Amino acid sequence: MNTPSSILAAIPRRLHVQPDHPLTITRKLIESRFPGYKAHNTLFPIVTTGQNFDSLGFPLDHVGRSKTDTYYLNKDTVLRTHTSAHQADTFRKNESEGYLISADVYRRDAIDRSHYPVFHQMEGARTWDRQQAEKEGKTLAQIIWDDVSKIPKHDVTVEDLNPTIHAERNPLQTTHSSEEVEAIAAHLKRSLEDMVVTIFNAAKSAADASATTSTPDEPLKVRWVEAYFPFTSPSWELEVFWQGDWLEVLGCGVVSQPILNNASMPHRVGWAFGIGLERIAMLLYSIPDIRLFWSKDARFLSQFSEQKPIRRFVPFSKYPACFKDVSFWLRSSSSAAGGAAATHPPASSTIPGAVQTQNQVPPAAPTPPAFHENDVMEIAREVCGDLVEDVRLTDEFEHPKTSRRSMCYRINYRSLERTLTNEETNEMHERLRTLLEERLGVELR
Repeated sequence: MNTPSSILAAIPRRLHVQPDHPLTITRKLIESRFPGYKAHNTLFPIVTTGQNFDSLGFPLDHVGRSKTDTYYLNKDTVLRTHTSAHQADTFRKNESEGYLISADVYRRDAIDRSHYPVFHQMEGARTWDRQQAEKEGKTLAQIIWDDVSKIPKHDVTVEDLNPTIHAERNPLQTTHSSEEVEAIAAHLKRSLEDMVVTIFNAAKSAADASATTSTPDEPLKVRWVEAYFPFTSPSWELEVFWQGDWLEVLGCGVVSQPILNNASMPHRVGWAFGIGLERIAMLLYSIPDIRLFWSKDARFLSQFSEQKPIRRFVPFSKYPACFKDVSFWLRSSSSAAGGAAATHPPASSTIPGAVQTQNQVPPAAPTPPAFHENDVMEIAREVCGDLVEDVRLTDEFEHPKTSRRSMCYRINYRSLERTLTNEETNEMHERLRTLLEERLGVELR
């Protein structure tokens, strides 16, 4: 329904399983820290709305269900927006106590160097069986603490100032005991700290190998921050102090029990986490632009090998950018950039070409589509593909008399592989302007 052919063409690429691809290397590095977890790397990206939303408890009015955010194939089928679309099915199969899912996911999003409509996530989960604990004559917390003792230890300083459970900020689920959740949280945090320490030690080694001069050996610092996610409670984000700034690396928490109950696993409890593979690979290799992951250029792909130590990406020649602006008036009934519902025009409006009689009340004109910034991004991607590096809103104002809103977007055209000609960029820009006018009903300035 709103999925362009350029997005569908990405489905067979499966970058995260291509040999020697940086996403594959990153995935395998993370998988190595979870021995015994079953890895699922080839799950098909077309899922039902039930899998993508309902199984996770998304409200019917959640923004994630909107066509401004999600690619629909029909009203009941979407391209998955997260790996959690497979969570309930994986829990239901119960093939292993722990699992990892790595996959391509799809979202309508901004255009810049760190966002792309197709990207790759990894999620992991670990659960324990209350019934098995009873058979062993132990409490569930005891079983989990035994498993905590098996996780490799590290010497990194970890800041974790908040209590595991907070009645308002990070509540305990009604079917869980505080003893169980303390044990689950400890296993979760120790497991993910081990993973993150491995990732950032590899990143530091790559940076050191590429450095031309010695730099101070800054110790790795990690901290846990309270968070909210609809699928977990309590929930946390893990941040790492890297190159002078705190970076959010992943989100995680204790799995919402209704998800396990609905997967016919009411006797199991556990944790889950999610992490973006591109984000980690960009840190590991110092890759500056997310579009590069999709490049078939040998100058890019030849720099990565699963058989060699991780080394920083060496940029090949950077080609010049070409900036062009497009300005337009929104329809008076459209709201700017928020996707709000459009209002009907007054009853006195007429439809061009309609036959009117003296006493006839003309029907209202068709409601113009509400303006949403993601629609601009999608048209830019359709016209320009990977030749558009960045699209930014640079000016916005409301006319004091008419209340009409004007928007100005700056388009940065730049190829990763060659210099674009003026003729090429002019042609793309004119096509972009035309489609904005035709599809969004805007008035070009």
